[in-house]
Amino acid sequence: MKLQQVLSLTRKAVDEYKMIEKGDKIAVGISGGKDSLTLLYALAALRRFYPNPFELYAVTVDLGFNNFNLSKIESLCRELQVPYKIVRTEIADIVFKQRKETNPCSLCAKMRKGALNQALIEMGCNKVAYAHHKDDIVETMMMSLIYEGRLHTFEPKTYLNRTEITVIRPLLFIQEADVIGFMHKQNLPVAKSPCPMDGHSKREYVKQLLQNLNRENPGVKERMFTAIHNSLLSSEQHP
Repeated sequence: MKLQQVLSLTRKAVDEYKMIEKGDKIAVGISGGKDSLTLLYALAALRRFYPNPFELYAVTVDLGFNNFNLSKIESLCRELQVPYKIVRTEIADIVFKQRKETNPCSLCAKMRKGALNQALIEMGCNKVAYAHHKDDIVETMMMSLIYEGRLHTFEPKTYLNRTEITVIRPLLFIQEADVIGFMHKQNLPVAKSPCPMDGHSKREYVKQLLQNLNRENPGVKERMFTAIHNSLLSSEQHP
């Protein structure tokens, strides 16, 4: 996928859900993966011509794994002229060594989000952009249905009262396959997660389940997204 196509779909989401307003200070949450780097690239390009001027920052919460090298991402941020903040933590040590959690993902996510929100407040950002794409939206709905017995997924735009920060998800119209294509085309400097739980979560199980469904019933994921978009994500519900 070309940058122009990524930009077009990103702007569609930004416009439809009024994600960016004049004077916003937006931080992209950088995990090191393909999705967040694609989002960084898209918003850095959008910043050049979007009618509502905004400032862009990047921030990574470093969980404390020794083999997590962010130097190439630092270089990319310099190239894109996006200030980059790395928040050093000991979350990995707390979750895996001190607490020895049998189900570490929940605690890790909570601590990571707390560290991120604190950094956003210190940076003076009023919005944070997460890189959830179309496949993530469908997978989350399926996880909610299977494990919680309800129909729920990420909202395109969410205001957090406690921190007074708004979460936006500008990649919601982009498929993961297109993110992978963009990653290869732009040679994005992906920093693979060193987390031992990577690829062994409930989300990974649901991802494989949906891939099998889509293989047997071509187009089923797209139809599921359309149903979610027309009901759970209706822009009339998210002015």
